[in-house]
Amino acid sequence: MTDTLNSSSLAFAEELYLEYLKNPEGVPAEWQAYFKSIPQNGLAARESLGPSFKPSSLFNPPGKNGSGVASDEDTDLQYKVGMIIRNYRVRGHIIADLDPLGFIQHETPRELKPEYYDFTKVDMDRVVKSGTMAGRSLREVFERLRETYSRSIGVQFMHIDSLEVREWLQERMENSLNRLGLSRDRQFRILTKLTDAVVFEDFIQKKYVGVKSFSLTGSESLIPLLDLAVERAGEQGVDEIVFGMAHRGRLNVLANILGKPPRQIFREFDDADADQYIGRGDVKYHLGYSRDMETTSGKKIHLSLSFNPSHLEYVNAVVMGRVRAKQDRAHDYNRSRGLGILIHGDAAFIGEGVVQETLNMSELEGYKVGGILHVILNNQIGFTTDPHDGRSSDYATDVAKMLQSPIFHVNGEDPEAVAQVVSIAMDFRAKFKRDVVIDLYAYRRFGHNESDEPAFTQPLMYEAIKNRQSVREGYLERLLSLGEISREEADALEEARRESLEEELKAARDKDYKLTYQAYQGIWDGYKGGRDIEAPEADTKVAEARLKELLTKLAEVPEGFTPNSKIVRLLTQRLEMAKGEKPLDWAMGEALAFASLATEGVHIRMTGQDVERGTFSHRHAVLHDIHTEEEYSALQNLTDDQARVDIYNSPLSENGVLGFEYGYSLDWPDGLTLWEAQFGDFANSAQVIFDQFISSGEDKWRRLSALVMLLPHGFEGAGPEHSSARLERFLTLCAEDNMQVMNFTTPANYFHALRRQVVRNWRKPMVVMSPKSLLRHPKAVSELQEFSAGHFRKVIHSKADPKKVRRVLLCSGKVYYDLAQRREEEDLRDEVAIIRLEQLYPIPEAELIEALEPYVSKAPLVWVQEEPKNMGAWRFLRAEWCNEFAGHPFSGIYRPESASPATGSGNSHKLEQARLMDAAFNTES
Repeated sequence: MTDTLNSSSLAFAEELYLEYLKNPEGVPAEWQAYFKSIPQNGLAARESLGPSFKPSSLFNPPGKNGSGVASDEDTDLQYKVGMIIRNYRVRGHIIADLDPLGFIQHETPRELKPEYYDFTKVDMDRVVKSGTMAGRSLREVFERLRETYSRSIGVQFMHIDSLEVREWLQERMENSLNRLGLSRDRQFRILTKLTDAVVFEDFIQKKYVGVKSFSLTGSESLIPLLDLAVERAGEQGVDEIVFGMAHRGRLNVLANILGKPPRQIFREFDDADADQYIGRGDVKYHLGYSRDMETTSGKKIHLSLSFNPSHLEYVNAVVMGRVRAKQDRAHDYNRSRGLGILIHGDAAFIGEGVVQETLNMSELEGYKVGGILHVILNNQIGFTTDPHDGRSSDYATDVAKMLQSPIFHVNGEDPEAVAQVVSIAMDFRAKFKRDVVIDLYAYRRFGHNESDEPAFTQPLMYEAIKNRQSVREGYLERLLSLGEISREEADALEEARRESLEEELKAARDKDYKLTYQAYQGIWDGYKGGRDIEAPEADTKVAEARLKELLTKLAEVPEGFTPNSKIVRLLTQRLEMAKGEKPLDWAMGEALAFASLATEGVHIRMTGQDVERGTFSHRHAVLHDIHTEEEYSALQNLTDDQARVDIYNSPLSENGVLGFEYGYSLDWPDGLTLWEAQFGDFANSAQVIFDQFISSGEDKWRRLSALVMLLPHGFEGAGPEHSSARLERFLTLCAEDNMQVMNFTTPANYFHALRRQVVRNWRKPMVVMSPKSLLRHPKAVSELQEFSAGHFRKVIHSKADPKKVRRVLLCSGKVYYDLAQRREEEDLRDEVAIIRLEQLYPIPEAELIEALEPYVSKAPLVWVQEEPKNMGAWRFLRAEWCNEFAGHPFSGIYRPESASPATGSGNSHKLEQARLMDAAFNTES
């Protein structure tokens, strides 16, 4: 075993031996046996691996006489040096000089002090004879460790399990004392970016006094940090970067990193185009931007800052989804050409649960993007809340320790330390394809916004901030002292920036200047939003012969693959469907939609909890061999030239996963992206994504999405939590044809709706109240001809005799089958018509009027729903139609008003359902 050890694995052996001394059972058995073989005569012998350890090391240092046997004194020193190195690696960050304001002061831990090891002044001049510090005095050892781990950079990395990763980080930091050698050009670039940041903020504050801008002042090092990251990304072959951030410093990043013209920002400040934004648009510090840029090395990179609401961290998942989509489109399955950079606030990073959700997703096969660069813009305050009131941990970044990734804390007023951290972080991400965190300690010169008074709640902090010079001035003083730049150069640079901004302001206020925004460009060219009625319909049918071929492929498994016996029966049924011997059920309607689109070159992506099998064990898109657990998906093995069909089980997360899929849909308009909730009501855990992104993204930001959301819905006695997908909430969000809300009743209509979502050039999100019991309902099936000759039907009409009809029941979804059964039982097919609204929004009024046209008697139109009166679609439709629609008196039947969606009693459910049917068919009322 020891023959294989060398200097590169020395640290591993040292750590194992230290662990063995504390707890012999805590190391592997083979190492226990080896350590036990060491002679136990005296302290020195006990702490040495002895002469049998062949490489010269901490455990076998040369003695004073030049022999290979160490003296007790030397061995004791070497052992303690190993402890010192490890303790600085683990705890050195505690005493790092991180806070520019100097408020954070930690007592030096005992294990970082020489006296803890009983070193005397004489000992401090003794020379370490081996290991990573060989040839240095003990005094130099302490100095180097302090320089590396306790100067302007503090690093947490010893929680990482991988020895390879730890050694890589140790080598990068310890060999350089955690300093980056910068050329004069790079120093000048850092100064230039600091100047850009400072001058921009100063200009805004003077020209727009008291107007909200969420200034970056006090944290301007963010701009050179991002600039260095972009430059390094270019060198590493990255060609797409997606940024996500909240409002703090956003305008500065837009101007000085994304290259958004300042005149556009100033015009938004002036707000001179009020008539253009009635009821739409967003505030300037929520807007996004994109552009192509060229790095100093000549690399072209596309930069994009995602639009973001005030809900701070929710954009994280959106950015991850966008990066993944860009990588997948480019067939970048190594995850190296796309990069996500997320800029967080300190209070939000530790405080908002969606952060943990997205960190957890970072290493999952369905969501990994090759590592996100996280930058914590650490103002050491959350609005008015101090850290001790906002978190239980020492650092705002402690949640990130769940990952096998380093966390770099850095003083924002040391720009060259910031440059070192960016360099290591970017190289770490590129090498190990993992997330990495930079915690940029800074401050916020003004309050939460420019009209806020922070001294009300943090008087001492803001007294310290009040007269503090900018980070630019501090860095300039350093460069002046080094003779790297003259004051005249710095002043000329600053003046040029101010003059440029004055010119931009002048252009913004020109009477002929009009704001223009980026929309529907690049991969979005040819797609449209707007009104449903203005978009042409699409041919969604597929030739019957082709459908049979696909059904046959969906029933196949490879030779030697042994599925579960119940799956064998399922595959047999699928083959019967292919032969036309059996109608198609819900699962096959969906599978056919996926298969037909994939073989037409359309990429399919579907995620959600348990979607591979399906919550209700209906989909079985991914099969498992009962002997080997090998996986097989027929959808991925249809033809040699098909598009990818990616179906992934998600983690137990709604916010993070739905946000990810929304982001994915933004960068794949020509694909079909779906998210399925385990139960429809679980979607309320992702309400922010629905409210702030999906339903309003087009209105606020001119951003389209065709994301499909499947929310299992239906009252079947499952109790309050598994009955309702809260249809009423989605209908409340509906306006201006912003999204589609569906409640299908047949597999064929579901098939056509999915295909229509892609084939049509109209791009809107689609919320589907998807079925549960209908998945196996004997009547909820479709013949093959409905797929090959049909089309999507917004309204389905079960007709009655126009001369005899006494009532027209209007409904949606699963309740139709209950109504149809009661109508059959009471033989009321002539007297009662049933019309199904397959599309609830946009309301298909023209199609509904056409269905009602035969009933010239103006029979009452009665809406029937399973939901309570205060839920479902009743109040939405009542608000639209009041008491009459198309000449027909309009009323409703529903469960009584209730604070909870459904009863928890199965028998009560049956009683309620019977009463609902009685009321629906009481034609005398």
